[in-house]
Amino acid sequence: MAGPAAADFDAASYPPYETCALCHGLFGQSRTAKFPHLAGQKPAYVQSQLEAFLSGARTNDGGQMASIVTELKPEDFAVVVEWFSDQEPPEPSPPPADNVGMQLTEYAGCLTCHGENGAENVPHLSAQHAGYLAKQMRDFRDGARSHSDAAELHRKAFVSFGDEIDQVAGYLASLERSP
Repeated sequence: MAGPAAADFDAASYPPYETCALCHGLFGQSRTAKFPHLAGQKPAYVQSQLEAFLSGARTNDGGQMASIVTELKPEDFAVVVEWFSDQEPPEPSPPPADNVGMQLTEYAGCLTCHGENGAENVPHLSAQHAGYLAKQMRDFRDGARSHSDAAELHRKAFVSFGDEIDQVAGYLASLERSP
């Protein structure tokens, strides 16, 4: 017996967050560091990033996000934001063997803004993929990520980290994120 014809497929009948789930995981926990975990992320931050990708203010390698956000209707953004921000945060990674990342994070004051009590439009960095965090830090440092008001602040911090960005990313990934 043959299955339903492709013409019978109606993507509009699926919740809009399923489009995002292809890369970020249905419950916001991606399998690869190329795509960030969205589970338990701050709603205002997820919303601002969707809008930045839609407007072209933010880009990513390959342009996947700029393309995919055009598949969402404006009213879908609220559904996507609520779905992912309401999911259980990811588990943190094992802590690094040394304290270099912790020391640099404390010195730069990263968790003042990116910690649990930071502003709503500033992302949690805790329990994120270390590889994703390191890539974003290098993009800020190298000017490839410059859409935010804090881009220059980040660039200066990440230049000062030198070759120790991976240690900072590893430390941040090892921190627990509160739901």
